[in-house]
Amino acid sequence: MKLVTFTDNAVHIDPHANRQDTGTGGVLHNGRVYKLSALAQWAQQNNHLTFQNVPSSVLDFVNLTVVERETLAEQSHKLEEAGISSVGLEEVRLRAPIELPPSVRDFYAFEQHVKTARANRGLGMIPEWYDFPVFYFSNHRAIYGPEDEIPYPRESKALDFELEMACVIGRAGRDIPAQQGSLYIAGYCVMNDWSARDLQMEEMKLNMGPVKGKDFATSLGPWLVTPDELSGQLTEQGAAERYDLAMTARLNGKEISRGNFKDIYFSFPQMIERASMNTWLVPGDIIGSGTVGTGCLLEFGDKRERYLQPGDVMELEIEGLGVLRNTVIESN
Repeated sequence: MKLVTFTDNAVHIDPHANRQDTGTGGVLHNGRVYKLSALAQWAQQNNHLTFQNVPSSVLDFVNLTVVERETLAEQSHKLEEAGISSVGLEEVRLRAPIELPPSVRDFYAFEQHVKTARANRGLGMIPEWYDFPVFYFSNHRAIYGPEDEIPYPRESKALDFELEMACVIGRAGRDIPAQQGSLYIAGYCVMNDWSARDLQMEEMKLNMGPVKGKDFATSLGPWLVTPDELSGQLTEQGAAERYDLAMTARLNGKEISRGNFKDIYFSFPQMIERASMNTWLVPGDIIGSGTVGTGCLLEFGDKRERYLQPGDVMELEIEGLGVLRNTVIESN
């Protein structure tokens, strides 16, 4: 099941405005967008489901019980025969699947990315990195969606992208063991953790951050894919949620990065265990994987021609999850 958040095509999105939760939840099926609330109402009438609150947004969907979500996913294959009205994908503007998540945690879970980025600075691998997955908190009020314009961060001259996969938490939990982590995942999407490298480097010299080097923009989209859609891509380590999914990045139409999610060192269930230690995760929380190997300009080191500039178009694609496209613009 592919879930989208959408508005009318004519709605103007101010790239500098305070990010708001303004879209409508929908289901994408065979190139058509159906309102999530219409599917839920139909499923309730025809399949004896009883929702305390009929879901109308993607955040409502991830707040449902696992059984309710799975039932809606099954019913989504019957949308055409149900006679529910729909519009073509080209007739709507997609937003981030969850526009205002409760929190965003971004991990650092691909070994190749960590090794390469450090080697380019003349540094060796940190032995403790292998002990547990580490993350930082990003800005949940700086979420951008597909096709949104990304304002170039002021005071920076080194804007970078980061090709990542994100999972969305689908049930509340605390101190969740990794063996149960997959039960807390409602879906997956593509994530771009935009990074002002010069600001980030300044901050981290002080043993703090990243802060301003990261909190100006995170892109999510183009849709949220439920786990059942990816079951055929599980590797033999399937219990650890390792999917065989190609991950590519294109700058102005030219491929500059290619990796695979199966190469991740720490799995999402392991990240969930760490994130929930001594605290609560709640539905809608975003967990980022960190950058796949080769998935940012920082890794190019001396071979890097330049960092991103206004006018550049970044396309991040993950097999089965779609293409997340954004254009960089001048900041006000």
